Amino acid sequence: MEEERLRDERGSTSRLGSVQRRRMFIRRNTIEGHQRLLTDYFSESPVYPPKKFRRRFRMRRSLFLRIQAAIEVHEPYFVQKRDAAKKLGHSSLQKMTAALRMLAYGISGDFMDEYLQIAENTATKCMKLFVRTVISIYSDKYLRSPNSDDIARLLEVNESRGFPGMLGSIDCMHWKWKNCPQAWAGMFSGHIHEPTIILEAVASYDLWIWHAFFGLPGSHNDINVLEHSTLFTELAGGCAPPVNYSINGNDYTMGYYLADGIYPSWSTFVKTIHAPQGNKRKLFAKTQESTRKDVERAFGVLQARFAIVRGPARSYSHGMLKEIMMACIILHNMIVEDERHLYLRADDFVYDQMDESSHEPLSDDHAQELTDFIERHHRIRDRATHSQLQSDLIEHLWQLHSES
Repeated sequence: MEEERLRDERGSTSRLGSVQRRRMFIRRNTIEGHQRLLTDYFSESPVYPPKKFRRRFRMRRSLFLRIQAAIEVHEPYFVQKRDAAKKLGHSSLQKMTAALRMLAYGISGDFMDEYLQIAENTATKCMKLFVRTVISIYSDKYLRSPNSDDIARLLEVNESRGFPGMLGSIDCMHWKWKNCPQAWAGMFSGHIHEPTIILEAVASYDLWIWHAFFGLPGSHNDINVLEHSTLFTELAGGCAPPVNYSINGNDYTMGYYLADGIYPSWSTFVKTIHAPQGNKRKLFAKTQESTRKDVERAFGVLQARFAIVRGPARSYSHGMLKEIMMACIILHNMIVEDERHLYLRADDFVYDQMDESSHEPLSDDHAQELTDFIERHHRIRDRATHSQLQSDLIEHLWQLHSES
């Protein structure tokens, strides 16, 4: 009798365990979720005004609908379909809203279940496919280097700010990696003693990010990141558009970036002066440090728009984090393009995708190509040109200050 009782208890326990491990099915009303979203934001007379839409979606409705149309054409997953039971699934509005809310607020996929009637796994999948599709569609336009027309506009604007020949400002940002694999934690931990991933970026005055290099472990400093990045690849390869300008009677053929003190003394960087002596040098240091904040402002706006890159990264995949960062930068540039006319002169910042200037055909003389590459490489790192450029800018800014 005792053996039979124990056998029955084991059987009931195992059956109970199997029931507890069974996945629970939740019947969600996807049509109701779509209709609610449509009424609140996308109808002819929405419940919430455009300001609320801009605040919660981080962009204007016209830009959102333009991205939605492109994504539906490019990625079939975002097209609303019927399942095997002929029941309509989630609409592209629901899927894109879930993805954008996760990027904008840094929340988990479970947070939008009650409002959008979308499961956590589905929302997470939407976010992953959304960032990959955005990169696939828009990276060629919104993650490109400046062409000849762009450089001409940047030079014109920056010359009016006192820095002729300036192409932007450069700096690095660290993104904390909360779920970094334990085996990689030491490699990705730097001065803050927590795993981070580094983003190197170049930004212009209108907050457009022209260069983004992401993925190196947080144990590196800015110089190590620069050595690995592709910032000067086109310039060293002879493919970059020409940059010609004159300061204080001296001619220069390469643009430069404003940088902080850790960067090397190359001809393509202009750094501040530590403990400047004299009014001229003090004026230069003050102006350089204030103008260099363009990239800091771009980082701040990027993190304010997309909280997912401000808080600790929860993904275990290094590749997924890179895709999220690149997609957020693309969306950031798209928003800048769509809205900068509201706070800047629109004619000064109209960037075209295609470069109308023709490049010279590549030569078959590989020895000459190698010689030219080495020469350009040395010119980029020329310390004498760096010192001369800094001296010319000091005199140029002082002259502008005297005339004002």
